[in-house]
Amino acid sequence: MNDLKTKISNAVDAQSDEIIDFIQSAIRLPSLANDEGPLQDFIAEKLQSLDLKVQKVPVVFDELKNHPAFNDDGYSPDSRYNIVGHWTGKNRGKSLILNGHVDVVPTGAEELWDDSPWSGNVNNGRIYGRGACDMKAGLSAGIFAVQILRSIGYKPLGNVMIQSVVGEESGGCGTLANIIKGYTADGAIILEPTSLNLCPIHSGALNFRLTISGKATHGAMRWEGVSAIEKYNLIHQSILTFEEKRNAAYQYKYYKEYSQAAPINIGTIQGGDWHSTVPDNVVAEGRFGIFPGESNHEARQAFEENIRQTALQDEWLKENPPLVEWVEGQYESGYTDPAHPLVQTLVECYTNTTHNDPKIEGVTYAADMALFTNYCNMPAVLFGPGDVQNAHAINEYVNIKDVLKTVEVLAKFIVNWCGGDIE
Repeated sequence: MNDLKTKISNAVDAQSDEIIDFIQSAIRLPSLANDEGPLQDFIAEKLQSLDLKVQKVPVVFDELKNHPAFNDDGYSPDSRYNIVGHWTGKNRGKSLILNGHVDVVPTGAEELWDDSPWSGNVNNGRIYGRGACDMKAGLSAGIFAVQILRSIGYKPLGNVMIQSVVGEESGGCGTLANIIKGYTADGAIILEPTSLNLCPIHSGALNFRLTISGKATHGAMRWEGVSAIEKYNLIHQSILTFEEKRNAAYQYKYYKEYSQAAPINIGTIQGGDWHSTVPDNVVAEGRFGIFPGESNHEARQAFEENIRQTALQDEWLKENPPLVEWVEGQYESGYTDPAHPLVQTLVECYTNTTHNDPKIEGVTYAADMALFTNYCNMPAVLFGPGDVQNAHAINEYVNIKDVLKTVEVLAKFIVNWCGGDIE
């Protein structure tokens, strides 16, 4: 086994340039929602070159809509597809899913980037571009872990499945489609950017829309009207207080690194239509964090009750209560016992590779992991290169050295989890 691990390390070094080139090529294929096809075809071609059985899995909303985890994200209901690569073992070992998403968020103002968001440029040991961190590098690491093992003649006892999915950023329809198709395993690693920390616990997130009504009149007679912006400010302040109280009451050792396990964020605000008119409408959209173990239903009730109680304290809002709507992504929290063999095997492989003990923690963001833990009764863990603070950011990047470490850790994990040897 030590000889096998040495061969893995040497193969990662020998193929490092190819790994970097692949990630750069993936970044240079923009894959915003509804436009993931070219990148998915690129990945399918790569998996076919590794002699994997490759399947194209359509994501069809009519097949998903009755599942409790389904979210209609507003994108195409039938034109997107996942790519699944099967490395079939001898059916005498544990099976594994390596899961990553190809959809990325918009770039923001491109002029703020040092180079094109789709450049894939390498500078100071980093690969830059939208999706570099979240999560084309992680998915690539999973693919190359398989390539490394195949290149040294390793054959697994258990099956290994690579899932390249769409729709994670807007609700998880891609991974859900795979689950409904019956794809399962004895464990899953979701290759999200975790700074190489092991994250078997993640919070959930519910997207919401708040609509606040006012009474319009001329700005010169503003006292005759009711400003929806001013009334929204009351609601906003109550949300901040509610967020603080919720998180202060939640104590869990795996979230000690974070000031809040379930933050609430207002992402957009639109109000008024003329500078000298008292605005009669404000629409704010945001993200409501939910704690591990808290159900989506409980979280929605808590948020709606806070808005209701706040409105009752204001004469206008009492008679014109804010409207709360739950829209698009409704992500559940996910949990795997940190003592589970899946996590502990990953600990062992991480330590063997880095000669350090990994950090095991929960994370404040939602991910597709919950679909595995909550609907497949599968242990799962988040693990991958990149710092989540760089995800969705201007000049997004991933450190090359962390990508190569991830490839090596994953290759060793496949050996330990699935069994097998060089033939």
